[in-house]
Amino acid sequence: MEFTSSRFAAIESALEPVLGPGMVDEPVAWSGPRSWWAGPLDVEGLAAASVTLVLRAASVLAQERGRPIRLGTAADRVAGAFGSLAHLRVDGRAPRPWAPMSGWFETSDGWIRLHANYSHHAAALSRSLAVQDRGELEHVLRRMDSMEAERRVRMGGGIAGAMRAVDEWRASPMATALEGTPWIAFHRGGEARPLAPTTGLPLSGIRVLDLTRVLAGPTCTQLLALLGADVLRLDRPDRPEDLDTYVATGAGKRSALADLRLEDSAHRVRELLEGADVLVTGYRPGALAGVGLDDATIRSRHPHLVHVSLSAWGDTGPWALDRGFDSIVQAVSGIGHRYGSSDATGRFTPGALPVQALDVAVGFGMAAAVLALLVTRPRLGARSAHLSLARTAALLLDAGPDPAARPRALDVRTVETSTPYGRLSRAVSPATLDGSPLPLPAPGEYGTAGLTWL
Repeated sequence: MEFTSSRFAAIESALEPVLGPGMVDEPVAWSGPRSWWAGPLDVEGLAAASVTLVLRAASVLAQERGRPIRLGTAADRVAGAFGSLAHLRVDGRAPRPWAPMSGWFETSDGWIRLHANYSHHAAALSRSLAVQDRGELEHVLRRMDSMEAERRVRMGGGIAGAMRAVDEWRASPMATALEGTPWIAFHRGGEARPLAPTTGLPLSGIRVLDLTRVLAGPTCTQLLALLGADVLRLDRPDRPEDLDTYVATGAGKRSALADLRLEDSAHRVRELLEGADVLVTGYRPGALAGVGLDDATIRSRHPHLVHVSLSAWGDTGPWALDRGFDSIVQAVSGIGHRYGSSDATGRFTPGALPVQALDVAVGFGMAAAVLALLVTRPRLGARSAHLSLARTAALLLDAGPDPAARPRALDVRTVETSTPYGRLSRAVSPATLDGSPLPLPAPGEYGTAGLTWL
C-alpha cells in the first residue's frame, strides 16, 4: 500500500519544480493505519506526506548514483519519528521537554505562549518583564494584555506568541505574506559538480555541514546521516544544545564547537565549506550574515554548495527576520486555539498538537530538498531551498481534520544503544531500506569532533 493524501498535495508535489512530475516510478511502501492521533487537524496526513516525500527523493538520488533501492515506512515508524522526544529514555529517564518559564500563560484578556528553554532566551524574558521565576511571571502576565506582553518580550529578544484564533491570524499581514507561497521555495544560482556513483547508502561520500538547533534542522540532518552522509554539526561553545534534544536527533552525526565570531574558527569553517556538498542552516534569518553564511554570500563564495535553510515565519512579511519556534507558531496561527477546550465553568484553556509536527515535517521537507538538489546539481548547478514553520502551519490548517480518523494506540518500537550519555532508548528510524530497518547509530559525543571531514 502507498500513502497518498489530496489534503497535502502541496507537499506531495513540492519537489516537482526541481525533479519534474512523476519523479519516481517505485512508490514508497506504507503499512499500518491511516490515523492514530485523530485530533482536530490531520497531523497524521502531514506527517506521512513529509516522510514519504523524503523517501521518494532518496530513491531518486540512489537511482541517479547507480544503486537503486526500495524504501518503505509504516504508521508506527512515522509516529515514533514525530514523537522522538516523547519516546526517548536516557538510562530509563524521560526528558523534561519544557523549562519553568516555557508554556502557556494566562493574561488579562487571553493567553500567551512563551519559549524559554535556552538560558539566553530565559534571560531576555526575565529582563523584558522584570521577573525572576515562574511565579512572578504568572503574576505579571495576569495583569497584562496578551498582545502587549508579546510585543514587550519580542522587543527584548525573547520568544513569545499571543494566542490567536485561526481567522484572526489569517487576516494578519504576516499570514497574508505567506499566501500562495510554495512549501519548499527553491532558488537558482550555483555551479555544477558531478555526483559520484555509489554501491552503498544513497548519501555515501556526501559531506553535510549542520548549523541547526532544536528539532527541525536536526531532524533533517539526522536523516541525512542515516542515509550515509558525513554530517558535522557545529554549535557555539557559549550556547550549547540541550543534551536530551541532541541525543534524540544526533544519530550518526559528529558534533563540534566553533565560535564563528572568531577569525580562526571562521577560517576553518570556510575551509570545511570548500570540501562540503551541503550546508543546512536553521538560525534566525540574518543571524549568520555577519559571519558570511547567508545565502547570498554562500552563492558567491561557495557556489558548489547545496544550501537548505529554515525559519519560523518565512522569507517575506513583517516577521520574516524574527525568532520563533514550533510552539510559538502553533500559538499565533490558531492551532493552539483549535486544540483548546472549555471546562464545566466555561473557562477556556488552549492546547497544542500531539507532537511538534511543524518542526518534524519541516525537517523531513528540508532533507527532501537536499536530496533533490543533489540529484540536479550535476546538470543544473547547486541551488538553495527554504522552508518555514508558519507555511507548514498554514497547510495543516487548510487541510483541516480527517473526517474518517479515529484514535488508535500504536506500538512504537524502540531500539537501545550504549552511548557516552548512558543507555539510550529511542524510537526506531522512520524508514526501511530494501526491507530491513534503516539502522539508528549512536550520536557522536557532543562537542568533541574536530573541524575536519572524515
